[in-house]
Amino acid sequence: MADLLGVAVLGAGHMGADHVRRLDGVVSGARVAAVADPDAARAKEAVAGIDGATVHTDAEAALDAPGVEAVLIASPGPAHEDALLAAFARGLPVLCEKPMVPDSAGALRVMEAELRHGRRLAQVGFMRRYDAEYRRLKALLDDGRLGRPLMLHCVHRNVSSPPGFTSAMLIDSSVSHEIDAARWLLGQELTAVTVVRPRVSAGAPQGVQDPQFVLFETEGGALVDVEVFVNCGFGYQVRCEAVCEAGAARVGDDHGPLVTARGSAGTDVPRDYLVRFADAYDREVQAWVDATRRGEVTGPTVWDGYAASAVAEAGVGALESGTRTVVELAPRPGLYAGTGR
Repeated sequence: MADLLGVAVLGAGHMGADHVRRLDGVVSGARVAAVADPDAARAKEAVAGIDGATVHTDAEAALDAPGVEAVLIASPGPAHEDALLAAFARGLPVLCEKPMVPDSAGALRVMEAELRHGRRLAQVGFMRRYDAEYRRLKALLDDGRLGRPLMLHCVHRNVSSPPGFTSAMLIDSSVSHEIDAARWLLGQELTAVTVVRPRVSAGAPQGVQDPQFVLFETEGGALVDVEVFVNCGFGYQVRCEAVCEAGAARVGDDHGPLVTARGSAGTDVPRDYLVRFADAYDREVQAWVDATRRGEVTGPTVWDGYAASAVAEAGVGALESGTRTVVELAPRPGLYAGTGR
């Protein structure tokens, strides 16, 4: 391997461009070798000023570009399956943004492809596992000082949803983070989902059920509730409170300086996830680069990506049917035993 890990970044939109910036100027041990995006101008803009990075409109061309040793997938979710399979076919290690694959059937195909290699190739981008507050909460739950977890209360709010956002995407795009965080924090699979529809906010786009209240049951008997509100208008907020037998712990309270001026006091509220979780993304990508350079794959697994897709799929079903929906998971392969959750 060269002194710097050559990475192909697939996707040069909001997330992909931020990862290009991160690989070029924040993370050590890596360089941007290639970028692919159907919009050539956007890809060129993402790598402006980066020496040696090639630009492509085809993802597989980027994988075959000189110097590419690993892949970071930040394209839209529907493109992930083909990109993962292409990377696996070349034996390239991958960091894939969530959702790994939007549907559980596609996620199973990705898992089967990795299993044929007999070793892990992919890490899935559930960055909350790298957030300092979430890691402290995980440590508190694991050491047992609060007793057994009984409930998780979660909040997920966005300023506004992008064009084309649907009611289902509140679950399979936004709440997918809470799905993985709950599985990881509790060390339990989610077994059933119920979705309750509050009155629709006046700020929601036409036809979008926003907000929603999502209730998950776990195999260990704990409950996880999520308030998801993607057009709240005032800021980006993510919170999680664990209520346990001997205490409770909460993360995600707004931080920053308290500013008092002109008869009022307040703090800034982040405007999006790239601000709130900037440090988590930095740590996630650095951990991936370091592990890849050692010839290892760590972090959330393809199984974690599959489980999140299967739970989200059940959640969308619960939203549409208005009834409690059971999560159906395939047997967990031995390759993923002791990893992920």
